[in-house]
Order: sequence, then C-alpha cells, then structure tokens
Amino acid sequence: MDQLNQLIIQRRKKADELADMNVEVYANDFKPTHHISEVLSSGSADAAAADLEDAPNVRVSFKVAGRILALRKFGKASFLHIQDDSGRIQVYVKKEVVGEALYAQFKKWDIGDIVGFKGKLFKTKTGELTIQADSIKLITKSLRPLPEKFHGLTDVEMRYRQRYVDLIVNPEVRKTFRKRIEIIKLLREFLSNRGFLEVETPMMQAVPGGATAKPFKTHHKALDMDLYLRIAPELYLKRLLVGGFEKVFEINRNFRNEGLSTRHNPEFTMLEFYQAYATYNDLMDLTEEMISWLTEEINGSMEVTYQGMTVDLSPPWKRYSIDEALIEVAGIDPDLLNDSEQTIKLAKDKGIKLEAQAGPGKAKTELFELLVEEKLINPTFITEYPTEVSPLARRNQANPQVTDRFELYITGREIANAFSELNDPVDQKKRFEKQIAERGDDEEIFPVLDEDYIRALEYGLPAAAGEGIGIDRLVMLLTDSPSIRDVIIFPHLKAEK
Repeated sequence: MDQLNQLIIQRRKKADELADMNVEVYANDFKPTHHISEVLSSGSADAAAADLEDAPNVRVSFKVAGRILALRKFGKASFLHIQDDSGRIQVYVKKEVVGEALYAQFKKWDIGDIVGFKGKLFKTKTGELTIQADSIKLITKSLRPLPEKFHGLTDVEMRYRQRYVDLIVNPEVRKTFRKRIEIIKLLREFLSNRGFLEVETPMMQAVPGGATAKPFKTHHKALDMDLYLRIAPELYLKRLLVGGFEKVFEINRNFRNEGLSTRHNPEFTMLEFYQAYATYNDLMDLTEEMISWLTEEINGSMEVTYQGMTVDLSPPWKRYSIDEALIEVAGIDPDLLNDSEQTIKLAKDKGIKLEAQAGPGKAKTELFELLVEEKLINPTFITEYPTEVSPLARRNQANPQVTDRFELYITGREIANAFSELNDPVDQKKRFEKQIAERGDDEEIFPVLDEDYIRALEYGLPAAAGEGIGIDRLVMLLTDSPSIRDVIIFPHLKAEK
C-alpha cells in the first residue's frame, strides 16, 4: 500500500473517531464574522500592545474560518495557520482555555481541514498577530493530505488537472485569477463608459461563422438538426448593428476543435466589440487607449515584465503595414514584394507550404508569421492585410488588394484582430463562396454558406468597425504567465490514464 493511501486511511479513521465523539465532521452551523484580512487590519491596534498574557484583556473578539495550512501540536497548547480567501493568520489553541473535550477533538485535526475559531488577537514575542482561540469548531474534515511541494514537470500537469489543490497551496495562482477577474471587470467598465452595450449571442449556431476553424458539432433532437458550438460571435454581433444597436460588445466563450499548445485551448475567452460609423483607425486609437489604461490600472505602470522581456505599453504604439513590417523587420527587398511570383517563390524557399490556389497575399501573410511576428515585443499594429486572407474585412478604397484591417502584436503574439466591416452583401457572398471553394476536402470548416447573414446585409449594415481581443492572452501578458493553461482556471487536458 502506498503512502498516500495509508494517509487517507488514517484520516478516515480520525473522521470515524470524531463521529463516535458526536462531532459533525461536515458541519454547517459556523458563521464567521470577519475575513482574515479584516482581522489583521482592524484588530492590529488593540493587539499591538498585547502579549499572550494580556490577550484576555483585548477588547475585540473575532470569529474566523479557513483551511489549516500548518499545524504544530504540543501537549497542552498548539499553533496553527489557517487561510481563507483573503489571507492567512496564526491561531493559538490552549487546552485550559478551550476545555479538555474540545482539545481532544482538536488533536484529531489535520492539515487541510476546514475549521472555525472565536477568540481575541494578540502579538507573539516574534511580533506575529495571532488569535487566541476560546472556542474551536471542525467544519469539514479533509480526507486527502495536501501536497508538501508543488514543482517539477509532473506536478505542473497535476496543478492544471487538480486546480482546486493548486489554488489552496499556491498564493500566486490565486493572485493570477483574481487579476484575471479584475481585468475583465475593467474591460467592461471601459467599454460601458463609452456607450457600448453588453449583449449575449448564441453559443450554439446552425452555421459556424465569423472565423475559419473546425467547430465542435452536436445534434438537437427536438429540432432534428445539427448545431455547432460557436467559433466566433462576429456575425451575430453585426446582425445587431443591422437591427439598430450602434455600439455592442460581448465577452464570450468560443470553441475550436483544434490543437492544444501554450497559446491555444479548445475553449477560450474573447472580447468582441462593434461600433457603427467607425473605421479600423478609430478602433486602433480605442484599443491603444483601452489596453494602456488597463495596464496602468492593473499593474500601476505601463511597463510590464513578461518572461524576462520588458514591455512598454505607453502610447503611441508602432504602426506598420504588413509590407512595411516585412521590409523593416524582416529585411525583404520592397521590389520583391511588388512582384507576385517572386513573393510566392520566396515563401516556398522559406519552407512555407502554400495551396495551389494561394496568391501573393497568402504568401505575404505566411512570411510575416514566420519572419516578423515573434520579433514584435512592444505593442505594434500591423495593417493593410491582403484581401485574400480577410474575407470579412472592407477593401481599402485606394488599394482593393488590401483591406482596412489591423492586428495587434505584443511579445510576439497576436492580441487583437480588427477591421472596417464589409457591408456589401454581393461582395460578401462572393468572398464566402470563394472561401468555401478553397477549403479543400475538409468540409468541417465552413460547411455551408450563411444565407441569413447575407440577407441581414441586404437590409443594410451601417458603415462599422469591429474587433476581437483574446482575453486569455491579454491576461497572460499582464500576469507574466508563460502558458494559456496558467490563466484558464480549468484548462482542457488529455484524459487521466
């Protein structure tokens, strides 16, 4: 029998012994009056002048609850540390104070148990604020021991798979997810303050549109029809612009039936927002303002450190067209980029596999991803994406070979994608049909044309611009997290063996 199973058996035995003592091992009648952080702040003035002998004279009594993280048992007195969602505090339990019966129960407690205390605050000789318990209560008996250490490659997967344990033992993990919650709250605040309405669109769709990706497929029995988990909410949000809403946003869950990596999870969170009578240039300005403000609010500075790299998010941010980026960053001859055949040849010479029908626009985009993307550390907008790779974006009026589109890159990663919206239903239908024709044998990507979306455009979509921001990648940046799994509270993993 391994050590873990032995410990579980020992804890189960203690739970049975407590039950025999008429102790409820899963109690539901303890009501804390304070969080630990409140105790540490509000009680410190009284405790500052109090030592262990003076503790009974301290005025304020507190009731707190939390999980035992450390426990030092002695014959007639013990010290332990408990943690709630606000902090950690030491508790002193003395047999002659709590009584022999309660102290006998206490001796069967373990690290990991959830417990409650009532008592007054004092300072130990080492200066640590401590509660001297005059009453104790077992709330939940823990039957599994907490890990002593959480490190190493094997334990990294355990942290993701057993996030509930990770949150107990790693304060930095709790801090990361609190920061994620605050980031989303601030994004909502920013957009709401500028007149954007938060909306909800379907997560199950008859046609998976708004992006090129493999969807998850299900079947609705009552309707007798196949449905798809959304790969993007874009086409529904633009339907709302047709309906008369002029500024909308959604913080949404998207699903793509594709690979996993440090940057990709099959289920992820996006912020998408759309504004009527705006252009992609307006959204560049808005994005720069929003993310720099968010960074200042979250980190207290517009300079952040990400995996050893110093990133300055102070405006103004660099702006390159995709051609300018290939010339300035990758060092490609501009004359070569003006020659379609030479551009395609260069891409193939670099080992890029292009479909037979791929044109120079696709080749430029692939060259950018290979030669430029990872070098864009400070925030950089890349504009003028080829029409060939931008099926939903408006063509540039001066040069119809490119679109009014940008992508934002920080630390070599795409953070946002935006464009002035294509609102010509005839052009849109042709682009959809071309995209479907080029999908090859993989019918799981765009299986049918979204005729209803074309019909909506025929009623009239106002001139508009829209954007999607990857929340998970933004949180990675602002929490210095190397993997998307570090910022998704329950990431997807292979089944346990």
